[in-house]
Amino acid sequence: MKYLVMLCDGMADYPVEALGGKTPLEAAFTPVMDKLAETADVGLVKTVADGMKPGSDVANLSVLGYDPEVYYTGRSPLEAGSIGIDMKKTDVSLRCNLVTLTDEPVYEDKTILDYCADDISTEEAKVLIDFLAEKLNNDEFSFYSGVSYRHCLIWNNGTLDIGTMTPPHDITGKPIKEYVPVHENAAKLYDLMKKSYDLLKDHPVNKARVERGQRPANSIWLWGEGVRANLDDFKEKYGLSGSMISAVDLLKGIGKFSNMAVVSVEGATGYIDTNFEGKANAAIEEFKRGQDFVYIHVEAPDECGHRNEMENKVKSIELIDKLILGPVVEELKKIDDFKVLVTPDHPTPLCLKTHTNDAVPFMIYNSTKSKEGVKNGFSEKTAESTGLYIDRGFTMMKRFIED
Repeated sequence: MKYLVMLCDGMADYPVEALGGKTPLEAAFTPVMDKLAETADVGLVKTVADGMKPGSDVANLSVLGYDPEVYYTGRSPLEAGSIGIDMKKTDVSLRCNLVTLTDEPVYEDKTILDYCADDISTEEAKVLIDFLAEKLNNDEFSFYSGVSYRHCLIWNNGTLDIGTMTPPHDITGKPIKEYVPVHENAAKLYDLMKKSYDLLKDHPVNKARVERGQRPANSIWLWGEGVRANLDDFKEKYGLSGSMISAVDLLKGIGKFSNMAVVSVEGATGYIDTNFEGKANAAIEEFKRGQDFVYIHVEAPDECGHRNEMENKVKSIELIDKLILGPVVEELKKIDDFKVLVTPDHPTPLCLKTHTNDAVPFMIYNSTKSKEGVKNGFSEKTAESTGLYIDRGFTMMKRFIED
């Protein structure tokens, strides 16, 4: 038996008036998902418990079967692991976004224009982060470059007692005054943020970006603090050899800490221009080489939700169905009996441009066992109509593997 998880980050949404009252998933042309759903278990799953922040970190841990209340130590340590940082027990890691701020003279008077600086390229971002490292690294703080706008700051002998550090994608378009760090223990972090603006605003990389009509990555924004992660070995936990395929360091880090094979795909970007075919081919190769379990994570629907890009969100779901799910399912038919789990990790509603902790639709398809399923396509509405509800999301993985 082979096991495929198709994780469509942020795919779930609310009805959109411009889509005729449909959600992006309902509006999308998804013949592969819909066909599987006809004979699959379909329902809703609560991946993020009430009281926990609905981040992709918590939600993906939950989908993979790791209870976040037990295993979650913060978002950034998972990304740090993927980047290759060997964190000490006394280290605190923080997610370091490259963002675009407005140009008011006083830092706290600025507004976040873009949480990802126009999805800055990894190559450009590395130049900027390396420049900050050259200017700001010391015995206490070290900068490390990651993918696109997503980077890492390690705080030697740091503390988690720093108050609220707000994710920048939650406050795009808002003045930052109410969201800058104010806790006394975070004063040094805020100082780094302010210094980064002075260093980056006139950097040649940013001048060139402005000349091309792109937004400059003129500041860092720190959030997602945590300490070194420790996850149980996935194979020891479930008896399956697993592979993780994702463009983003967060999922790669989860794969690394759970001792899964982490597969990098050339051209995987975390946005709608990602290499969909490459991810499908990578998954097929993992199954052919003997892996039992493959987790394909696609960030694109989430990014489109954050940017309120309705048409792109619909398109990203269609591309997942056509270019990843379809080809992999066809190959699995030739290889072995198989199961497929299709689900988002959390909703990223277009109208909110951020995550919520609402339950999300899921389907579990088993090639050897036909279920009643749903006949009107796989969507939030049809999932709710079945009455099947998993209130503790981390238990879904055991159901997927053992049922």
